[in-house]
Amino acid sequence: MTALTEPVALAPPPPFRRDRMVQVWIAVKALSDAGDAVWTIGLAWTAVQIASPAVAGLVVAAGTVPRAVVLLFGGVLADRTDARRVMIVCNAVRIGVLVGVSLWVLWHPPTIPALLAAAVAFGVCDAFYEPSAGTIARQLVRTADLPAYAAVSQTASRLGTMGGAALGGLLVAHAGLMGSAAANAVTFALLVGFLAIVLRPRFRLARSARTSSIRAIGAAFSHLAANPTTRTLVIALSGLNLAVGPAVGIGLALRAHAEGWGVPAVGLFESLLGLGAAGGAAVVARWRPRREARNGFGALLLQGAGIVALGFGPVWTVGVAAAVIGATAGYASVLLSATFAATVDTAFLGRMGSLTRLGDDCLMPLAMAGFGALASVAPLWVPFALAGGAMMALMIAPLCARTFRTMSLRADD
Repeated sequence: MTALTEPVALAPPPPFRRDRMVQVWIAVKALSDAGDAVWTIGLAWTAVQIASPAVAGLVVAAGTVPRAVVLLFGGVLADRTDARRVMIVCNAVRIGVLVGVSLWVLWHPPTIPALLAAAVAFGVCDAFYEPSAGTIARQLVRTADLPAYAAVSQTASRLGTMGGAALGGLLVAHAGLMGSAAANAVTFALLVGFLAIVLRPRFRLARSARTSSIRAIGAAFSHLAANPTTRTLVIALSGLNLAVGPAVGIGLALRAHAEGWGVPAVGLFESLLGLGAAGGAAVVARWRPRREARNGFGALLLQGAGIVALGFGPVWTVGVAAAVIGATAGYASVLLSATFAATVDTAFLGRMGSLTRLGDDCLMPLAMAGFGALASVAPLWVPFALAGGAMMALMIAPLCARTFRTMSLRADD
């Protein structure tokens, strides 16, 4: 694999700061993310109202299993066909699901089977949509502009999600599940319209050979074994959420409960995580480092220390640690996603992206359960220390690799 190879240009793109098409695309995606947040709140709130907490949790998580089963096949499709067309079809199906939900609750009360069907349908759509969407940046901007694209896109996405979550609570309170489904359908319709009418790729990606899907998946693992740079990136990006996810997903609530800080403290910590992540991504847009991979992995090393710090100290030190984790997550995510897009062979980009996501879907429930089980039999600081230590240990290999220490995505390097 050649580390930094520019795909074949179909139309020379303008510099990112003057690229109006891509900038509007980022804004439309952020609006869709806001719609997703509204829908998620509506789904969760409705499930809680009509079922037990355990069943409500099953409804919210129902899309994870089919997504995990289908995800690698979505990666195969992304590496064979036009990503834009796959994204249009998947979003059209999502609109159909949301319209169906709206019509159902207009004439019938919400039921658990209906909510489960909607969640599963979204999970399958995600499995095909996300690998193709993960390749679109490589088709729109030059290699040197990938970090800027990732920084602005992730900042906009996080702000859209935060705004959608705030709006979602009000909308669901007044319009219920039908209102949240209809609002998300509108944002998806705008996304489909932009994809179909306005968005045009500027670079042609290499396509994989048309073999059976099973052979294509096997070829992805063979490619992973033969390319150490890609392998290191996939392992690092697959494993990092397994360390931080349980620490912030369940660990913060456990600490607040044990210390008597109450639910408001958990909300504060979550807000600091979100604001830190948006700030970390914005920093890259304003002050981009020359060695993207080295700085990204270095930030995650600091994040590991922040995870350890969550298990100690009073409420203000936990708040500082949460802000550090959020900032390093936003900063590293931008740099490493750009490095991933720039260095992975474009004929395998969809499948490699699927592998990085598969870790969350398959192993995150086990990581969450393991964190909680350890917290129940050991002092609470122990699972935080182990999770943070695992994160720091995972970063040793890429930080020691000369490829990542010296790599730069800048056009003048």
